[in-house]
Amino acid sequence: MLNPVTPWTATVQADIVGASLLHEASLLNYRLQFYNAGDSLWLTVQWPNAGRIAFRLAFGMNSNFDKADVIDEGDEIVIDAATRLGRYNIRISFPETDPPVVRYTTTFTASFQLLIPFWPRDIVPLTYDGRVENTTGIIHTHQVGTRSGHLYFSMTRPQNGSVFYFQNLSAMSDYCDVSQTSLAETVGGTWPEIGFEFPVNPEKPIPAGIEYTISDAFVVLDENIVKNDVQATTQFLNYLALLYPHISKPEVPYQDWPFIAEKTMEHLHLNKGSWTMVNDSPYLNAYVQDYETPSEIMVQLAVKLPLHEYLVWSESSHPLYEDLNKGLDQFYDERIRSIVRWHPALVDQLDKSEEQKQDMVMDSWYLHHPLLNLARLAHRGDKIAEKLFVESVDYAIKAAHHFNYEWPVFYKMTTFEVIKAETAPGKGGELDVPGSYAHVMLMAYKLMGEKRFLTEAVRALKSLEGLGFDIFYQANNTAFTAGALAELYRETKDEKYLQLSYSCLAGVFKNMQLWECGYGYGKNFPSFFSVFPLNDAQYTAAYEEFEVFAALHHYMEVTDGIDILPSLKILIPEFIKYATGRLAFYFPPLLPQDMIAEEIKTGQVQKELWVPVEDIHDGWEKSGEVGQEVYGAGMSFGVIPRQYFKLKDLDGMAFIDYPAVNFRSGKNRITFRLTGDSGFKASMRFLGLSKAAVSKLKIEIKQGSKYAEIKALYENIFEFPGNAMIRISW
Repeated sequence: MLNPVTPWTATVQADIVGASLLHEASLLNYRLQFYNAGDSLWLTVQWPNAGRIAFRLAFGMNSNFDKADVIDEGDEIVIDAATRLGRYNIRISFPETDPPVVRYTTTFTASFQLLIPFWPRDIVPLTYDGRVENTTGIIHTHQVGTRSGHLYFSMTRPQNGSVFYFQNLSAMSDYCDVSQTSLAETVGGTWPEIGFEFPVNPEKPIPAGIEYTISDAFVVLDENIVKNDVQATTQFLNYLALLYPHISKPEVPYQDWPFIAEKTMEHLHLNKGSWTMVNDSPYLNAYVQDYETPSEIMVQLAVKLPLHEYLVWSESSHPLYEDLNKGLDQFYDERIRSIVRWHPALVDQLDKSEEQKQDMVMDSWYLHHPLLNLARLAHRGDKIAEKLFVESVDYAIKAAHHFNYEWPVFYKMTTFEVIKAETAPGKGGELDVPGSYAHVMLMAYKLMGEKRFLTEAVRALKSLEGLGFDIFYQANNTAFTAGALAELYRETKDEKYLQLSYSCLAGVFKNMQLWECGYGYGKNFPSFFSVFPLNDAQYTAAYEEFEVFAALHHYMEVTDGIDILPSLKILIPEFIKYATGRLAFYFPPLLPQDMIAEEIKTGQVQKELWVPVEDIHDGWEKSGEVGQEVYGAGMSFGVIPRQYFKLKDLDGMAFIDYPAVNFRSGKNRITFRLTGDSGFKASMRFLGLSKAAVSKLKIEIKQGSKYAEIKALYENIFEFPGNAMIRISW
């Protein structure tokens, strides 16, 4: 026996052999058969010239199906079934896709109040005449925590092919709300018991007579077995984009980001709990009222960079920016000729409770992240940032050479002594750091023009080859690495860099939540398309989410004109669209008081303060327990330059929820192009315009070689397909 199994799987093969055949159908080269096996209704899929995989459509819960009527409606197969416990309705449909997809949606109506203490998973590989436990397969990726309900696997014995399975978890929210259960860790399993394990409710019964969706599964069928990491990550993105048009999606609320930015700037500047004075210079705390942790350079730059973007966009100034400039150079240490993490005058405050809370101990990503932000500021003309970057970059190269481009988690900056080598035993160090380092080197190359920096970037990126999904360590760094790889592709025309960028983005998208949590506190904030900061993080985090948003904007800009993977033209703009409506909900004024944690790990949460909480949890858990994240406050400044553009002649502005490129301004005219796919919609709205100004506006979309005027969807709101060329004139 290769794989031990439970009784509910051990008997499946024999149960189906002896089961009553309800119906047969075909889908391209695949043969579909529906069975009533007593306590379960099954769909088996026969691969061309290969084996079968069984999908459990319904589970009888210690009761047999004494009724199972099948109606074939052509484009949909409907099964009405019943046991002594209740009624089931199963709808099997076949979206028009290539490769083919089977969707099965099952609802259940209990005949009386019911507790559900057990449920088996819904996918079982079958053999011709052997035993289920002797099959073999490779699980490429699966749901972790409350991320998307996805499962991607290849069956290798017998040699079937591959399956991308996606459970639309949004559909189970009503059940979870009434039963007080969670959809975390429901899609996955261990071969051969895999698939969706419906969340059980052993304590709070569901009521009788109410229909609940208990499964809404999409199954992508592929005859090919994944052969390498590049194919696995690329196909993952393709499958996700293939299903995206067919999964339920919530509306995107508009957020008044200019208002949020002004409130954040005012509160951040005046709130004493956000600042610490050192040597007559003010420094932002990492968290509100956190005076125990010394000032960190990352925190200062995480706010300074987006604030600079906002002030340039708004053509204004603010004393907050000047405060952030004061004393920034004090983070430079002459001993090693580099910036350091902790303010040198405060290192005696480090409590040594964690490895990195010691003088001169560096978290590998933590060196490169501030260097990147210094480089970005330097490219924007900030001389203080440029000086710090130029004087520190050679230390980063020295560290890279010492570690041979494979960085540990923590090391001593003065001696390069390794404090912690691996994130977990056998998992290696921070695997996306070579990408962050390469990004730093590319920025140095563009700033100083020295070829040695380009050489360093190329050498570092070799460490990413062959890692596939495992490149991902921290979401924001991995997303920015994708953009750096795209830039290097532009520089070298080497296709491997573009393919590596896809692996980075696959890691980011597998760590997203493509479903809306409609239970518990989850009803108070949108969660669709949220992204988790780490592979094993139990909550989404404000700063990392914003940086992924900024990084994916950058990716669309640097790949403009490049023939990138078509699936990314769907997924990235759609992520950005949802982020514009979702990110604002990290700010406590938009959250109900009762969902904010009472016990805070660091500092305190001030409900009326426009500074985001760090953490949003599953719907049954309170949020903000980590603290009110000062370094995440730059979010409100960074969204505006990417989504708003000014109409100076009309004294107003416009907001568009997709990334746009190629802005051109002329006399009484602006043109730009949306990124994205024409099968999806972006919306634009005008703000602050007088009625007289609105009456002058003419909105056109390019069709062929000419522009055609379009009318508003609602007052001042227009809708465009992705990849459209837009002209606004007045």
